[in-house]
Amino acid sequence: MAQQLTAKEPTPQQIVEQKLYKQMGVTDQEFEQICGFLGRQPNYTEIGVFSVMWSEHCSYKNSKPLLRRFPVDGPRVLMGPGEGAGIVDIGDNQAVCFKIESHNHPSAIEPYQGAATGVGGIIRDIFSMGARPVALLNSLRFGRLENDRVRYLFEHVVSGIAGYGNCIGIPTVAGEVMFDESYEGNPLVNAMCVGLIDHDKIQRGVAKGVGNPVFYVGPATGRDGIHGATFASEELTAESEAKRPAVQVGDPFMEKLVMEACLELIDTGIVLGIQDMGAAGLTCSSAEMASKAGNGLELYLDEVPQREEGMTPYEMMLSESQERMLFVVEPKDEAQALEIFERWGIICAKVGKVTDDGRLRLFHQGEQVADMPVTALVDECPVYNKPSSEPAYYAAGASVDTTAYPEVANLTAALEQVLASPTVASKEWVYNQYDFMVRTNTAVQPGSDAAVVTIDGTRKALAMTTDCNGRYVHLDPEVGGKIAVAEAARNIVCSGAEPLAITDNLNFGNPEKPEVFWQMEKAVDGMAEACRYLDTPVIGGNVSLYNENSKGAIYPTPVVGMVGLVRDIDHITTQGFKSEGDVIVLVGETKAELGGSELQKVVHGVVEGRPPALDLETEKKLLGGVLAAIQQGLVASAHDLSEGGLAVALAESCISGKLGAQVAVTSELRADLALFSESQSRILLSAKPEQAAKLQALLGEHGVPHAVIGNVQGKDLEINVNGKPAVSAPVLQLEKVWKDAIPCLMK
Repeated sequence: MAQQLTAKEPTPQQIVEQKLYKQMGVTDQEFEQICGFLGRQPNYTEIGVFSVMWSEHCSYKNSKPLLRRFPVDGPRVLMGPGEGAGIVDIGDNQAVCFKIESHNHPSAIEPYQGAATGVGGIIRDIFSMGARPVALLNSLRFGRLENDRVRYLFEHVVSGIAGYGNCIGIPTVAGEVMFDESYEGNPLVNAMCVGLIDHDKIQRGVAKGVGNPVFYVGPATGRDGIHGATFASEELTAESEAKRPAVQVGDPFMEKLVMEACLELIDTGIVLGIQDMGAAGLTCSSAEMASKAGNGLELYLDEVPQREEGMTPYEMMLSESQERMLFVVEPKDEAQALEIFERWGIICAKVGKVTDDGRLRLFHQGEQVADMPVTALVDECPVYNKPSSEPAYYAAGASVDTTAYPEVANLTAALEQVLASPTVASKEWVYNQYDFMVRTNTAVQPGSDAAVVTIDGTRKALAMTTDCNGRYVHLDPEVGGKIAVAEAARNIVCSGAEPLAITDNLNFGNPEKPEVFWQMEKAVDGMAEACRYLDTPVIGGNVSLYNENSKGAIYPTPVVGMVGLVRDIDHITTQGFKSEGDVIVLVGETKAELGGSELQKVVHGVVEGRPPALDLETEKKLLGGVLAAIQQGLVASAHDLSEGGLAVALAESCISGKLGAQVAVTSELRADLALFSESQSRILLSAKPEQAAKLQALLGEHGVPHAVIGNVQGKDLEINVNGKPAVSAPVLQLEKVWKDAIPCLMK
């Protein structure tokens, strides 16, 4: 094979002698496998291509055995894992397309662009499927806001999300933000996008038709983002700051043009395959498209638009410059495709063709500079079954009695302390920076259990949420994994929607540490069981590993993004109390469960024991009963009980509705446990007095335990427990504590 190597690129011999492949994350054993596939030693471009394709970020080599445990099929699933995003049928020839992905490491180094390009990448995943993006969500984790560096990261990540989403004109409607020491130095920035599509417009990333041309669309390629995929597949260290150039730079105005042009192209029906250039850029998109079609691909790198002089094949193939796409059409449709992009002012260049030899061949300056089997790059990546061992802390947690803490005497003060915790406090400081009303379809804005976006021309709507409590998963990964799915479903149901499916973002530490891999295994098992039980298959997602700092791994954080279908907009429900005199009903049972709770962390200063238990049969009955009640018009408000338990749920429903409540709780538990336990499968409902009896009867028919605990009344929140005053505070006072917490810390 003729090879052209620039003077600054090492020779194959130097790659071997200096073990340069190790700098790219390739092990000695993997290098030998690559030599076996090629029948020779790779040149610098080839080892670069293999290194990104075999990185955890692209190949899932450490997580693939676990991902196979997820249920991925269902009667509504039109597209499961393996494409840019999953797709679920919502009737009337319509479908919802959604996915979540991480940009953790880039955001730790360059928070604004790291977050912004995370948003841009997930948007491309959606419109590359042929779907029109209609909403953005995010799931964020940071260290303590008292830390200057954490405040800097928080401020600039939120600004990056806002800057990109607001400019491109897609509303950012929901998300979650949590704060804990475990995320210091390694924040989590997970971005989710939801789109709508007609069944006949669904696209796949395939390079079909031998001889067909391959087109590059979008801005010219630069040197930004080179080796971004391998950067995301290693631990952050003190040297990571030097990798700042690996973080890409986004241009939302360009992405808007690329999106509109690509959607117009797809509408013509001439597209045979289309995929965005995300992680690993031109390498991943070309290799994956060829693999999925069972074909090969030739790329002519001189034709690749370049914004910097003297770019090498290695740099062009590994660049992760943003807003770029790859697509395939038949030769007869070339002119039509080119005309569309010329009209939109977008670069569109023919850079290759589909072949029948199953190889990815690269040509540069008249020479073949790389020749690799596509199957070796995509389908025959090494897969590792890592050793797993139970951490010592987990065994120790079994003996912790979380009811043995001293009883909290001043429960009003405790409620204010929990409401002021940044994890529980109002996130208005965050979402007020987002344009959540653009496109005017946002029916439920950020701040309720789930966001709701209406569907034009129908009475249907989509509810959407992201959820995960990393403390629960840390204390018991299997139970915590179940709870992440169940809480997402609860939030969807509280909004009046039927849960459809999930996309997940598995954020964990270094999988080469047996204790971390054990956390991954158990969390996936819990999530998979909950998905099967609740009929919410996993239709796609992302794995982000090596999330560690100098003190060790982050809390295991398998974020669940869930979408549900509101069958009629009359069913849309929010958490705020609605009217004086409405009856308040607590659905579900409260047990003495403080493990991983906000009270345990904020008031008692520890995270220990076991998280709340979860019975999936009980959860399924709860969801079915509450959704039926909402659909029958019996519910005025609905709010999931999560962080902070009943006391916080009552406060939030009062604050959202700008109304007070008179509540009397009867419990065998002492007052602090009754109010702040975070027992699962509980929802706070309110109903008009004339509907209360029907509501209770319906819940009884579904076998769901429930109790009337008070009424919406006045301007104060008054809670008695077993006949004794427990909490008494003006709602305005609670609202001030709740709303001021984050702005005060950000000053």
